Amino acid sequence: MVRNIFCINQNMPSSVVHHFIYFPDTEILRIIYQSGAVYDYFKVPSDIIEKFKEARSKGQFLNKVIKPRFKYMKIE
Repeated sequence: MVRNIFCINQNMPSSVVHHFIYFPDTEILRIIYQSGAVYDYFKVPSDIIEKFKEARSKGQFLNKVIKPRFKYMKIE
């Protein structure tokens, strides 16, 4: 089974987000923070991912749009 995966990590201008990986088949957004912490956000639709990619401030977008709307879990 092949999974579609979307990953962004090259030259991300963010003091909060190191990079992210999006799994469109399951709508899971995995955020790898600059601190090294890893979180999965569940049922994040692709239109939100497109807006996240374009956001000038990834941290502000996470705090205002993603965290309040989507369940998440820290990955150990």
